[in-house]
Amino acid sequence: MAESVWLRGFGRLAIANIISNLMVPLAGLIDTAFLGHLADIRHLAGVALATVLFNGIYWSFGFLRMGTTGLMAQAAGRGDQPEQWRVGLRGLMIALGLGLVILLGQLPLRQVGFAILRADADVLEAGVAFYQGRIWDAPAVLMNYVILGWFLGLGRSRQVLVLAVVGNGTNILLDYGMIVRLGWESYGAGLATALSQYVMLLVGALLLARSVPWEQVGQQWRTVWNRRAIGDLFRLNRDIMVRTWALLVSFGAFTNLSGGMGTETLAVNTLLIQALMLVSYFLDGIAFATETYAGQCHGQGHRHRLRTLLTVGGVISVGLGLACAIAFITFPQPLFGLLTDHAAILSQIDRYVLWLLPVFGFGAMAFMLDGYFLGLTLGSTLRNSTLLATLIGFIPLASVAYAHQSPHLLWLAMTCFMAIRALSLVLAVPSSLQSSS
Repeated sequence: MAESVWLRGFGRLAIANIISNLMVPLAGLIDTAFLGHLADIRHLAGVALATVLFNGIYWSFGFLRMGTTGLMAQAAGRGDQPEQWRVGLRGLMIALGLGLVILLGQLPLRQVGFAILRADADVLEAGVAFYQGRIWDAPAVLMNYVILGWFLGLGRSRQVLVLAVVGNGTNILLDYGMIVRLGWESYGAGLATALSQYVMLLVGALLLARSVPWEQVGQQWRTVWNRRAIGDLFRLNRDIMVRTWALLVSFGAFTNLSGGMGTETLAVNTLLIQALMLVSYFLDGIAFATETYAGQCHGQGHRHRLRTLLTVGGVISVGLGLACAIAFITFPQPLFGLLTDHAAILSQIDRYVLWLLPVFGFGAMAFMLDGYFLGLTLGSTLRNSTLLATLIGFIPLASVAYAHQSPHLLWLAMTCFMAIRALSLVLAVPSSLQSSS
């Protein structure tokens, strides 16, 4: 494979991933528009509350997508099609099992979750209604993680894009039917999301079925539950889960501590973090492509291409992150004005927007290297890096920031969190290149 062809493939996959990622906030904005135009605003607030709970539940199982991509890419790099099917089938069975466990535990999850989440009684009622409509999608959501990881690992950008369009497009259509036409409000929004996940699962299964060597799959079924492979998979998934929870703790603590510094500080920091979340959809597209190509290069034993991948991925990711930060710093009022029209909040943005430059810069490098190490299935490296960043970089400074009620110190804590993640992963790169030779 010529270098130019390889790089073009990386670019196509990154662009497809970015487009599919952007379907998520687009669908969320349309969901918000449907609910926000109801006479009673409690439905919008209740769904936002319940979404926090679902994010906590489902993001905990994000390892199903990440682990599948890395293992699938390595098998594809080796040209080992039987192992591809073993990885995929193993992931789907585990996802189905975990999804059924969530369904069986839906009552205690609801009780504990809404006991932690604080809101007025009518808002909680709307949130519970959304929960009861959506919780039934647990098996589909987790299995879709595996299918997306499957296609990403094989570098099939077209299928990834199709699934994103189908899942989010179906959600929008069902939202209109159930919220606007049937008047099912919060419950309708939850049920629409659940049904769209099953439609996405069906389409994903059909796309996979088109390339199924049925005789080969039947042969591999007997070896799917290899004890050593299952052990390795759970160790990888455990490390990725710890890394995910460390991220959630840091960002959750940032929001909570912002709230403790006053409503205006919370509002301003929320807008700035929303900017980071928006940019992350672009950076994740590059990270996913890096993950796919790192796994395939590892499987093929092409260490020199790993070096090229790190250079290309790093330059594009950091360049994009810094460009987005500069855009927000240069045009804060018009860009953040798209998110709020409160003059008191917008007037505070200029005081803190410069923090986006180091946060986006270090964050972009960390995102790309996340993809690189996931492709190599070095979950322990990611786990250690994120724990170090949380325990050493974020928590001490954030505690001092809260004690002094200083938003700038809080942003310094977030900057240190991103910087330690990025730098610790950079320091781990040389040993990863040696182990990939």
